[in-house]
Amino acid sequence: MTDDDTFTVAVTGAGGYIGSRVLHELQDSHPEWDLIALDNFYRGDVRQVGEVTVQHVDIRERDRLEAALDGADLVIHLAAVSGVDDCEDNPDLAQAVNVDGTANVAWFCRKRGAAMAFPYSMAVLGDPGTFPITADMPRDPMNWYGRTKVIGERLVESYAEGAFPAHLFMKSNLYGDHVVDGQVVSKGTVINFFLGLATAGDPLTVYEPGSQARNYVHVKDIAQLYVDSAERLHEQLRAGETGVERYAIGSDQDPGVMTVAEQVQSVAAEYGIDVDIELVENPRAGEETLVEEFGVDTSKAREQLGWEPTHTIEDAIRTLFERELDR
Repeated sequence: MTDDDTFTVAVTGAGGYIGSRVLHELQDSHPEWDLIALDNFYRGDVRQVGEVTVQHVDIRERDRLEAALDGADLVIHLAAVSGVDDCEDNPDLAQAVNVDGTANVAWFCRKRGAAMAFPYSMAVLGDPGTFPITADMPRDPMNWYGRTKVIGERLVESYAEGAFPAHLFMKSNLYGDHVVDGQVVSKGTVINFFLGLATAGDPLTVYEPGSQARNYVHVKDIAQLYVDSAERLHEQLRAGETGVERYAIGSDQDPGVMTVAEQVQSVAAEYGIDVDIELVENPRAGEETLVEEFGVDTSKAREQLGWEPTHTIEDAIRTLFERELDR
């Protein structure tokens, strides 16, 4: 940073589910900051957020990426092939984006001394043996998505050492949607998938045994996380700090899948919508964690970033049904 009065934040994956909300929150919280928004629109399709236009830039193209990032003091790196199935079906793409693309972003940060924020899911843990989850638990991914994110995590750690500060976020399962300039932005996460089935009048399909738990955090809470992270990284840049800080990110909501389905069913009934639930054979048997609790220790994020999740699953369910009935 050359001028304490200016701060430029770049967001990759800015046209997507999380990135578009991050842009919204950054503009709302820090209108004095300059923003750069990039996406190749592989999955994301938001092209404008407030006064910020999302530029068509692919993180795999290093020269074009570095030109687009020129002047950035912080890169919030959200661009990724993020689905387990997508990574399995397109392993070369996952390698090129999640590994090579992340290396390009981290290399820019190392050369320019820019800070970096980098997320990955709890898929990096594989089948955790103890709870609550903490950010320093051993990595043992069970799928290609998790493996590419472990490699990306190690890249950022290596590049950041002695060069720039970085926050590494191990996030639980996202849910909910948000509205950007009148456009509803969502993604096929577990809870969102159930809500889509319910509003379409289709049964909710729950994979056996149904008791398997996950931790859930709302996309709006995650967007606020990046604002809190940016504020801390701003100060760390001023202080000349380098190296990584790891954070486990989740909420106090870790119900079983059947419990979530029943919650959707119950709220739907309040709005006069009948929803059936079907327990079906699990196509991922042996490939996913089947625990009945999934607590996450978020104390470090609370203490160092001042971050607190405020949204609930029930609120998200009600919001969706109310919006559907208003149409």
